[in-house]
Order: sequence, then C-alpha cells, then structure tokens
Amino acid sequence: MMKILSIVGARPQFVKAAPLSRAIRVDHEEILIHTGQHYDESMSRVFFDGMDLPAPDFNLGVGSGSHAEQTARMLVGIEALILSERPVCVVVDGEPNSALAGALAAGKLNVPLAHVEAGLRSFNRSMPEEINRILTDRVSTLLLCPTQTAVDNLRNEGITNGVHLVGDVMFDAAAWAANRADAHSDVIERLGLVRGQFLLATVHRASNTDDPQNLARIVRAFVKQTKTLVWPVHPRTRKTLELHGLSPMLEAAPHVILTDPVGYLDFVALTMHAACVLTDSGGVQKEACFHKTPCVTLRDETEWVETVQSGWNQLVGADTRRILAALESIDQCRTGSVLGDALWDGNASQRICACLSELANRPEPKGVVVTLTARSSTGTRFATPA
Repeated sequence: MMKILSIVGARPQFVKAAPLSRAIRVDHEEILIHTGQHYDESMSRVFFDGMDLPAPDFNLGVGSGSHAEQTARMLVGIEALILSERPVCVVVDGEPNSALAGALAAGKLNVPLAHVEAGLRSFNRSMPEEINRILTDRVSTLLLCPTQTAVDNLRNEGITNGVHLVGDVMFDAAAWAANRADAHSDVIERLGLVRGQFLLATVHRASNTDDPQNLARIVRAFVKQTKTLVWPVHPRTRKTLELHGLSPMLEAAPHVILTDPVGYLDFVALTMHAACVLTDSGGVQKEACFHKTPCVTLRDETEWVETVQSGWNQLVGADTRRILAALESIDQCRTGSVLGDALWDGNASQRICACLSELANRPEPKGVVVTLTARSSTGTRFATPA
C-alpha cells in the first residue's frame, strides 16, 4: 500500500476523481485535497454528494481571484501538505488552476506526478487552460492519456517517457452515473420537460463570458430558437449576464429555463434525454457524445477532436447564425458513428491505478523538508532546514 495525494478543485475534476478514487482506495491510501477553486455550494458539494466522492481530507478554501492569485494560494497550501503527508506520488487531473498548482508543488519538491488526461491540446494558447495543461505535462512523471490523439500530441512535442494510453476516466464516471440517473433524479419531471424535446446549455468559458459580444450572440441564439432550453447557469456567468444587460432578454423568453447549477446525476439525466447539448465545456462535449446526444460546441476548436470526427459534435463558435444552423441539423448527428474505442470501456480507472502502482518500488521522495520559524520583527516568516 502506498500513500497517494489527489488534488481536485473544479467541477470536471470532481466528476473524474470519483471513479478513480474508488479504484485507488482498493489497494492504497488516498489523501484527497480540495483546493476550493470551485467554492460555491452549487459547484462543489453537490458533485461530491452526487458522485459518491469521499469528503476531502483537506480543503484549502482558496476561493475566487485572478489566475495568479488562485494558483499562488493553492501552491502554498499544496506544498505544505506534500511536506507533511509525504506521499509516494501526487495525482492531478485535466487543466484547471488546481492541476497546475499541484504540478508545480510536486515538481519543485521532487515528488512523482501523475497527470490524468495528459496530452490534450486545443492549440489555442489564448485559453488559460491550454497553458496549464502544457506546463503540467512538462513536469509529469506519468502522463496518462485518454486517447491516441493525446499520445500523438505528446510525441510531436518530444515527450515519450512515462506516457500511457489508459482510456478516458470520464467515460467511467458517465457509465456509472447513467445506471443511476433515471432512478435517483427527478429533474425531468421537476422542470416539466418532455424527454427528447428540449435543449441543454452550459456556458462558462472566459472567452465567452468575458466577451460581451460573444455572450450576446449566444444569448440571441438561445432566445431565437424555439425549443425549450434548460440552462443551469454558472454563478460567474450569471453575474456577467446581469453586468452586460442580457438577463432581461432571457427572462422575457418563456422557452428558456434558467436554473442554478444542478447535481451531477441531475445533469446526467438532462444530458441523456436532451435533443441536443450546447456547451463551451470540454468535458460536457464528451459526456453528451458518451450518451449519444448531439452536441453543438460554442467554440472554434476542441481538445476532443474525436467527438467531431465521429459526427456527434459541431464546432460553431459564438456565432448566432451558425448556432441556429447547427440546431437545424442535429438530427443528422444521430447517424454518426458511435464515439469511443477499445479503451473506453469503463476500466480506465483500473488501468491508471496499475500505472500508479509502478511507483510503489521507487525510493521515498527526498523533497526539501522545512519547518517554519516564528515571524521576525519585520513580519517576515523564514523557512529553515528541518
């Protein structure tokens, strides 16, 4: 048995951490850290409950802030926990600031790092997430890739050591949830929806929410189309809708249902029974395709090229006419090929654990261990060798 320190902080990480945590805890000790990147109850606690994810052992409570502020506060807290817990390895997932902070802390303390969803690339460096995933891959010991495309991306960048094709842990989560959503969720009835006759939308990416023109174009498309549209609104997105004066337009559209973020099983039920999903999320694109629901992605690029190649996903950007045209053609998506490959079988978590077990025979990490002295008369706190 070895000690593994897992770091989560954002909604997609909670979803993927659930099946992986269950697999890790069969043979190993897991210390789960929640950075608090998503600190709102509707974006955090509901996902721990809905996915049966164990309560975090530590919550850093970093809250909101700029990318620099968030990452810096996480880095301080994660470093202290690595030093006190002395794990054999650190596991991070995806590309949120929580992943980058964990990667930097582990790398600087010479603790092996495993990156779940390594090798993904949108090739759009204006996205903070793209910078995070590139930097995280550079310092990882194990690069755990969900697709052959991800492996190829790393090879093209000269990275081959420690690369493993393990499949997609989000598929594990989706398969687990699909068997429970209809039995444990009443969201369809609660919102008065008809299965297969409504649209589901999510919008949270900064390129859309922080650009008033992009956000307005998306809202106009949502209002102009005629199907019932359910939009669980991210707290940050709700603020920007109000800031840019777009809330009245939505409130005046009787076919648009704005809700607070919903729990994971509710979201899966909505995804499974929607006529189409409209999103700028990377993970939601996949979840829609896993459940054979057509997807319209409100971006011009995607890390998950397989979803487009399969015919289930269309990239339209934040363009009103393109969004409306895509919605007119969603029935054609249902003739696309089934998304997936031999490694998308619900067993990615077990393959990841097999890779992590390879680290068990490594020497104990010899990071820089420090103790903190009292503050000096100038208020500065010094670190001295233990």
